[in-house]
Amino acid sequence: MKLPDVWTRATPIFDDDNLVSFAGLVPVMALAERAGLSELIGERVRFRSTKVASAGVNPAGKLTSIIAGMATGADCIDDLEVIRAGGMKQIFGGVYAAATLGQLLREFSHGHSLQLASVARAHLVNLVQHSDLLPGLHRQAYVDIDSVLRPVYGHHKQGASYGHTKIAGKQILRKGLSPLITTISTETGAPVVAGIRLRAGRAGSGKGAATMVADAIRTARSAGATGEVLVRGDSAYGSGAVVNACVAAGARFSLVLTKNPAVARAIASIGEDEWSPVHYPGAVTDPDTGELISDAQVAEVPFTAFASTKTPATARLIVRRVRDRARTEELFPVWRHHPFFTNSIESTSAADIIHRRHAIIETVHSDLIDGPLSGMPSGRFAANSAWAICAAICHNLLRAAGTVIGGAHAVARGATLRRQIVTVPARLARPARRRVLHLPAHWPWADQWSTLWNAGTGPPATV
Repeated sequence: MKLPDVWTRATPIFDDDNLVSFAGLVPVMALAERAGLSELIGERVRFRSTKVASAGVNPAGKLTSIIAGMATGADCIDDLEVIRAGGMKQIFGGVYAAATLGQLLREFSHGHSLQLASVARAHLVNLVQHSDLLPGLHRQAYVDIDSVLRPVYGHHKQGASYGHTKIAGKQILRKGLSPLITTISTETGAPVVAGIRLRAGRAGSGKGAATMVADAIRTARSAGATGEVLVRGDSAYGSGAVVNACVAAGARFSLVLTKNPAVARAIASIGEDEWSPVHYPGAVTDPDTGELISDAQVAEVPFTAFASTKTPATARLIVRRVRDRARTEELFPVWRHHPFFTNSIESTSAADIIHRRHAIIETVHSDLIDGPLSGMPSGRFAANSAWAICAAICHNLLRAAGTVIGGAHAVARGATLRRQIVTVPARLARPARRRVLHLPAHWPWADQWSTLWNAGTGPPATV
């Protein structure tokens, strides 16, 4: 590919009001409206009083503008100006300036964030009904919970404080804000955000976890999870409050327990003949005997957790032990033990494999960080909280768009969906009073784009 010299002498002019850079927003936002996004915001988000008189006017139009901007890749308030470029105002009504959208975000309070969070949950339920989101939800659903520390800079970020995070396997203190995220996934369905709550950077990972888990289970049930729901989490969430929330909601749990003397005694009580190999990176099968040869083994023992509290819980303590590869000269094997507490009815090895799939929530973290949550745009905590919830709505919307398209797009990353579906340029035309979008010829994903267009703008499917 080579640029001819003639084009190096061309004159670029930004003057065409009939060009749009994000034609994919049309079917994406049509899908959002089909799932009732504007109606939900209008019903649930109310501003009784505002510091700026016009800031709280039409929150539905402004919040959908923010979500549309995020779908194009905006990761700060100024980036939201992209939705006003070219012919976007000819396609969409109620397109607001970035400064106006920033005013709305700064009017948010904790109560308004709770209202917007309820919109996000209800919209997710509607998206499941209007797309192939979360296939197999009626058979088995997985709820995962984890937190992530988003670094911030400057002295005027409300709630910013030093919290623990892990970089390159090392625990460090870093200044930031700490969103707590819950996701819902299925055996074949990519995870979607069930809830997100912004917290101070120094907040303990498990703060507010029981409430978030209960909300996520209710959301999964409302979306159609009539079968089993399994809640997974690491040691920060292996608490009596989270276990009780799972049991009260009729869900099963698979939670890592912090190692303490009681857990250590339970692990020590497991006999050597009770350990069985499990599939793990580096494991091989003996071609002659068919025996699995692995550096990881699992076993289980009955265990009563939280015995010193008013709500002790008895279930299975499943332990995975992994041989320490760093000690190759040992006289006897040195093992690292990883216990988790579960009331799952799966076999020991199957329960271990299912528990390890909790790591799927990291893909959601990666998607959000690679998009709207690459930074926290405002100095006000409540504004950043609203921004995080809008990011969750946008993530679920793009995920639903991918499932409507099907194929590889059903599990594609957000960046892939933006690049292939959303950021498609188009020229607007009105021949014989018909509205036409002229898109690039030979676009590699034209068929997939057309599938989403037909689903988002065509007549609703009949049941």
